[in-house]
Amino acid sequence: MTAFVTGGSGFVGGAVIRALVADGHPVRALARSDTAAATVRGLGAEPVAGELLDRPGLAGEMGGADVVFHVAGVNRMCPSDPGELYATNVDGTATAVHAAADAGVRRVVLTSSSASIGEAAGTIGREDTRHRGTFLSHYERSKFLGERAARAAAEDRGIELVTVNPSSVQGPGRTTGSARILLHAARTETTVLLDTSFSIVDVDDCATGHVLAAARGVPGERYLLSAGFLTMRSAIEMLRRVTAHPKRVVWVPQAIVRAGAPLTRVLSIGRDDAPVCPEMLRTLLHGHRYDGSRATRDLGLAYRPLEETLERVLAWYRARGILPEAAA
Repeated sequence: MTAFVTGGSGFVGGAVIRALVADGHPVRALARSDTAAATVRGLGAEPVAGELLDRPGLAGEMGGADVVFHVAGVNRMCPSDPGELYATNVDGTATAVHAAADAGVRRVVLTSSSASIGEAAGTIGREDTRHRGTFLSHYERSKFLGERAARAAAEDRGIELVTVNPSSVQGPGRTTGSARILLHAARTETTVLLDTSFSIVDVDDCATGHVLAAARGVPGERYLLSAGFLTMRSAIEMLRRVTAHPKRVVWVPQAIVRAGAPLTRVLSIGRDDAPVCPEMLRTLLHGHRYDGSRATRDLGLAYRPLEETLERVLAWYRARGILPEAAA
């Protein structure tokens, strides 16, 4: 299977390339910079220069591929200008599907997000869950619209579109997003946290899910990738068993967080690096729980235990001096 990958220099895209190369599949991957090209080449794929929104150029590079893995996307909370989110996650996704059709590629595996499921608070999200009709963040809305745009383009062009919806992807190499909470808690004696719920999938299991979706996924269907869900309290207890940190946690009541949410809007105005903003708090207060069993039943995906993923991440941190040995 000759594969073409967008977003191959990223955390998830890089893992997808590694999984494909390990299985012996030739891979070409879009690279927007010399740095990205070097990363892709180091993973064993052939980098090709191009831009996601350049449909003719993208189609030209996709020619000869059996399947396109569209992994490229922007995952960001608190953007001062959400335009890039929509341009990449919506317009870029539709462009990738049309480019694949232009190139004669019949099958596209789309990396969406569990966020696009839109389950009601307190419920478990599944592939057929009815969307709540409101959005917690620009990121969630952009992934929902991107998935819808991809389905419309696939139906229009006769593309076999298989969608994977990863929950929070964790593993060696991730230091941003929700991984920052884990790293902070593992390095401190005392931390302040909000109890919430979240679902996790190991980055290598996520990549395997992509490859299985290409081989076994049913066109038009979506597959949640989630090894299970945790509360923040249970995650901290798991972390303590591995690192003995944090020694003490101050749990902030949700009512206090809700009351203070409006202030974060003022503090985040004009900042792309704001540590917290209203949409982040809405997401945390909502919490997420996803059922990833369909990928096991239909695709044959086996998930590793969540504690193994945690140990892999912490070992990676320690090997690079990000997490002091004393924290072990």
